[in-house]
Amino acid sequence: MRYMLMLGGTIGEEALDTDITAPCHAWAGELTRRGLHVTGMGLHPPESATTVRVRGGEALLTDGPFAETKEQIGGIAILECESREQAVEAAKAHPWAAIGTIEVREML
Repeated sequence: MRYMLMLGGTIGEEALDTDITAPCHAWAGELTRRGLHVTGMGLHPPESATTVRVRGGEALLTDGPFAETKEQIGGIAILECESREQAVEAAKAHPWAAIGTIEVREML
């Protein structure tokens, strides 16, 4: 089963302002060695987003994130795991879990 780990944090707090690239690469390398890591990446800041909605056949574009919230997704990881428990264990070992939040969701 594939799981998406969504790495979140609050704008202005440590999580989105901290560079933990090297520990994240080490975590991904270990999960790749174990055959669990499919892909992952960080995201540019929410200010760089464009939100697209189509209503009545007309495209409505808005600069910035969809929701007016301080909590934003800063990156994702896709894992191939045997169970939700295995995915949660992998998320607990991710360096991001120490400074932000990780939402674990099974993919369709």
